[in-house]
Amino acid sequence: MLKNQKLAATLILITGLTMAGFVSPPHVSDAREPWIAPAWADTLKSPFHDEPLTLAHGEELFSLYCASCHGDSGYGDGAAGGALGEKPANFHDTLVTRQSDGALFWKMSNGRGNMPPFKDVFSAEQRWQLVAYLRKLSKTE
Repeated sequence: MLKNQKLAATLILITGLTMAGFVSPPHVSDAREPWIAPAWADTLKSPFHDEPLTLAHGEELFSLYCASCHGDSGYGDGAAGGALGEKPANFHDTLVTRQSDGALFWKMSNGRGNMPPFKDVFSAEQRWQLVAYLRKLSKTE
């Protein structure tokens, strides 16, 4: 059942990205400036406790909505992500691990380019659950 949900979520995400104009045409250059959250984003702190249930919810959200682009292990190697032109973030890369939780939350909320904004899709609690899970995921090999 989870596999079918994951496939459906991937198809919905890809269709939504394409229809919303998030997918760049192949002829558009992918050379971009580094994606830096505003300095004030570093002050954002999760009001939720990191506990097993938080991580479990984050993992479920990641599996359903993020793994198709970022890969099951978070290396930016998901099948859908490869089709987008610009490679999705590798959550194990020091460019990501050095960012504050607030910066990751802000980026997830606002999106850029092929990364859609999730502030209207997920609640703040769900986005913080994802940040917590990304931190756990980035510590695994």
